[in-house]
Amino acid sequence: MPPRLTQARIEPTREVLVTDELGHVFTLRVPIERALTLYVDKAEVVTLMTLGAHPEWLVIGYLLNQRLVESVGQIESVTVDWQVGAAAVKTLDARPGAGLRDTGRIVTTGCGQGSMFADLLGQLAPLRDSPPATLRQSQLLQILDTVRLRDTVYKAAGSVHACALFEGERLQVFIEDVGRHNAVDSIAGWLALDESTRNPAPVRTLYTTGRLTSEMIIKAAQMGVPIVVSRSGVTEMGLDVALEAGVCAIGRAINRRFLCYTHPERLIRDSAGQVAGAPRPPQPHPQ
Repeated sequence: MPPRLTQARIEPTREVLVTDELGHVFTLRVPIERALTLYVDKAEVVTLMTLGAHPEWLVIGYLLNQRLVESVGQIESVTVDWQVGAAAVKTLDARPGAGLRDTGRIVTTGCGQGSMFADLLGQLAPLRDSPPATLRQSQLLQILDTVRLRDTVYKAAGSVHACALFEGERLQVFIEDVGRHNAVDSIAGWLALDESTRNPAPVRTLYTTGRLTSEMIIKAAQMGVPIVVSRSGVTEMGLDVALEAGVCAIGRAINRRFLCYTHPERLIRDSAGQVAGAPRPPQPHPQ
């Protein structure tokens, strides 16, 4: 039975007056960054800075990705109250702190919240699939087109990161937040609640506007997502973790260009080495 959830989505931007270099005054939208303090069975866990687009998904995804709960089935309810800036999680074993695992040491990587518990890397199991989960290069280009053409908070106000989950080239969910970690945690929460995640799970691709750090790769692997695409680049540790975890890490993905850093066997070129719909390279003129 899924947990009971509030529906506390809130307006992510507001209008402000700005003045440009020529002295012209006009209105512009800016993201609204809000503090949301998370409590699990009345025990305070963390304060997240968020736009508040899907706070319940964010809370569930954060708890799962930080291994503070083992599964969404442990959670009885998530109640978000913006008047007090709090999210109250009640677990099925509702005693103060009972739903929490031993958190151990926290390593902070920044950008939104980005805290990672030290044992995550040691517990990460490589993604194993038979046959291997793959993505066609033409599907990758369609993913990039879908993200590029989407009407987003970033286009209206800037200053946010986005993550999106695709099944093949089909968009399943798109999240924007002040940090890439919040965005991917929200997707993890959506994924945990989505009934379509029952086995056999479809092959999914995670897109992010942020760089692929080790923690982003770990979160993708924890969600069972074998292909991660970034508009930005890949850190050295992110690359090492992707190699170990079996994740295909694709960076610098803009328009029709990209770089595949790890596990290129997961990325399948279209017939004759051409990308479907892409212009052919110029051919030499006969002499």
